[in-house]
Amino acid sequence: MSDPFVAPWLTLIGLGEDGPAGLSDASRKALAEADVIFGGPRHLDLIEAGAKGRAWPIPFSIDPVLAERGRRVVVLASGDPFWHGAGGSLMRAVQPQDWTSHPASSVFSLLANRMGWKLEETLTQGLHAAPFERLRPLLAQNTQILCTLRDGAAPAELATWLTQQGFGASRLTIAQALGGPRERLFETSAQGFDAQDIAAPVAAAIHCRGDNGLSQASGLADDLFQSDGQITKRPIRALTLSTLAPRAGEVLWDIGGGSGSISVEWGLAARGACALTFEARVDRLGNINANAARFGLSHRITAQLGKAPDCLAGQPLPDCVFIGGGGSQALLDHLWQILPPGTRIVANGVTLETETLLMQAQAQYGGHLMKVEIAEVAPLGTMRGWDRARPVIQWSVTR
Repeated sequence: MSDPFVAPWLTLIGLGEDGPAGLSDASRKALAEADVIFGGPRHLDLIEAGAKGRAWPIPFSIDPVLAERGRRVVVLASGDPFWHGAGGSLMRAVQPQDWTSHPASSVFSLLANRMGWKLEETLTQGLHAAPFERLRPLLAQNTQILCTLRDGAAPAELATWLTQQGFGASRLTIAQALGGPRERLFETSAQGFDAQDIAAPVAAAIHCRGDNGLSQASGLADDLFQSDGQITKRPIRALTLSTLAPRAGEVLWDIGGGSGSISVEWGLAARGACALTFEARVDRLGNINANAARFGLSHRITAQLGKAPDCLAGQPLPDCVFIGGGGSQALLDHLWQILPPGTRIVANGVTLETETLLMQAQAQYGGHLMKVEIAEVAPLGTMRGWDRARPVIQWSVTR
């Protein structure tokens, strides 16, 4: 994307394992005219960048590229710069007239073609700099997943992880250096992984086989979460998620996070949904962080130590607020003052004091008030009876 009347100073070039042979004339011209070329060491070697070459800093940063603004700068990326590449990071800091891009076939396209998989029916993940847990919500019988991996040791680690998740029967195709002279493909099962001497860059095609996938409905089993007992139980959690109504890209404030189960299910329910989880007890932060990691959501759930409303100052405003603990009149009044119109608020309570608070809140601010009473079958002597849980009061309102 560029203004045809303003020459862009930045050119993004997608590079395959075949190096310069696979480049377009426009890409070759940009490289020949470049003052500076940024890329990974492998990319710089492939095109023989020489003195023009600048390796990406560790940890990764786009600042060196931006510092060269005004010169003719090329950024090299694997395949498509905007599919798990540097393009997305750079676009947050440059204007449309600053850049142009010449993509090549992505590793996902190449591997899908090797496998004969329709890309529109295949899931993709960039795991070269992310944990395997990102796959956890995706694992299901016959699901097809393509993912990039960190290095030559990662395929064996992935196979072990899949086996631990109950997907050891999954078929793996490990692809080394796709599209270049070093290309090799290895076929194996996860539980019988035996591929040797794999070199980067590496990607994997996973044909999932297993019956331990996560339910796509709200209300996951309680024992999937690490908890000290402070957890919104499965039936109430399902009702609560229904009322919270998560939508793609929305932000939740989870006040009184406990185990973080509400935040986890919020993140699983909608693409890109994020949560700020506030918990007054430091020992429970470990459970929240452990559950976020277990479900591959550490990048979208942030646990904060503190008691509301004091801990809310300076935080990005949410689209939705859940109060699962620590509710008070001061908190409700504070939220009503700081939240923008349209923000959804849901509060649960089990004590008489919280019931009174929420009844008064409904009278003051409106909204919907509901009492939920649940009983489950349990032994009663030599027979069975209903074991009733404490009633839960739920207040929901839109600011």
